[in-house]
Amino acid sequence: MSSDPHHVLKAWIAAILWLIVIAIESTAYLSAHNTSRILYPLLHYLFALDWDRFEQWHFFIRKGGHIFGYGLLSFLLFRAWRETLPVLSGARWTFRWANIAVLGTTLVASLDEWHQSYIPSRTGSPWDVLLDTCAGIGVQILIFLCRARL
Repeated sequence: MSSDPHHVLKAWIAAILWLIVIAIESTAYLSAHNTSRILYPLLHYLFALDWDRFEQWHFFIRKGGHIFGYGLLSFLLFRAWRETLPVLSGARWTFRWANIAVLGTTLVASLDEWHQSYIPSRTGSPWDVLLDTCAGIGVQILIFLCRARL
C-alpha cells in the first residue's frame, strides 16, 4: 500500500465518482436525441447552424465526449493504481499501472456499450469501445511522456 492511505482513498474516490458520471451518461436521458434538443437551439443561436450542419457537429461533439470521458477515466485509474501499487524504486510511471488503467478503461467502455444496447434510444457500438480504448492509450502515452521529461 501507499505510505499514506488518505492518498489511496482520494485517488479511488475520484475514479469511482467519474465511473458514476459515465454510468449516468449511459442512460436514455443523454441519448443523441435528448442532447440534440439542448445543443441544437444553443448552437443555432450562437452560430446560426442549420439542422444538417448541426448533425455533423453533434456527431463530433458526442465522440469528443467519449475521448474526454474515457481519457479522464484512464488518467484517474492510473492515479488510483499508482497509489495502490507503489514500487520500491520510486518510479513515477510503470507499464503495470498504465496497463491496468487501459484494461480498466476498456472494461468500463465494453460494459457501457453493452448496457446501451439494451436501451431503445441508445446503441451499443464496438467502434465506441475502440475509440474509448484509444483515448485511454493516448492518455497513458501522454502520462509517460510527461513523466519522462520530469
